[in-house]
Amino acid sequence: MHQIADGIFYEDAYPGVTLGAIIMPRGTLMIDAPLRAEDARTWKSVLLTQSRGTHRLLIHLDSHTDRTIGARHMDCTVIAQQNVLNTFENRTSVFKGQPMGSSSEWENYPEVSGTRWSAPSITFSDQMRLHWSELEILIEHHPGPTPGSAWVIIPSNKVVFIGDAILVDQPPFLAMSDLPNWIEAVSELRTPHYRGYTIISGRGGPVSIEYVREQHEQLKALYKRLETLAEKGASPIDTHSMINPFLEKLDFPRVLRDPYEQRLRYGLEQYYQRHYLPEISDNGN
Repeated sequence: MHQIADGIFYEDAYPGVTLGAIIMPRGTLMIDAPLRAEDARTWKSVLLTQSRGTHRLLIHLDSHTDRTIGARHMDCTVIAQQNVLNTFENRTSVFKGQPMGSSSEWENYPEVSGTRWSAPSITFSDQMRLHWSELEILIEHHPGPTPGSAWVIIPSNKVVFIGDAILVDQPPFLAMSDLPNWIEAVSELRTPHYRGYTIISGRGGPVSIEYVREQHEQLKALYKRLETLAEKGASPIDTHSMINPFLEKLDFPRVLRDPYEQRLRYGLEQYYQRHYLPEISDNGN
């Protein structure tokens, strides 16, 4: 567990996503959940040794299975943006764990199949404020990676947890994304308002503002290329030409080349169908 400031931590040792925790006198706000049951038990034990109060809340930064399937094992109240709850209402009560080819982390862990979802019991639309101490915590809606994507912001300590808005040296999950909204969200990170902030990615931990600028440009280039293909009446398969140029800009272990190619292949096809061929996409569902 890595300390960012007094009572503010992130953890990147578990499969799934980078976790966060804000420990206050009245209790602990946990940011996202470990993927596996055994990791959830370990994470809870670690936080218990740091705990200053009895209350526990868990915030989902979006609806992605990697960060939501383990909530059942955290045994606490769950907060999420309203669109995340909408996603849960369209899911079966038990996770069937059938790989979709999205190259998500959960696809590497068949033991998560059969887990019961733990739907959010507290939701918000645009912003939520927590006051468990003198420390003010903002939870804000920043759609883009998914319709229900959110950030956790601690203004006094200049720390922001941004979920999948920025991913460190790995390709984005595009299937449920909206690139114009995503680009707008990343643009906000580049404004003076976030100058001096410690920015914590939900997949990789702390990122520099230089890296934010770099990924901002990558997302804009990706969107421009998709728009060009759509204007030409291209098919979803034509998006495959975008995979290698995008991956060449990232620094990752060679062993991840195939799953990262598959993540982009799946995401680009799904994105193209949803945004540029909606009738085909709707018929396919």
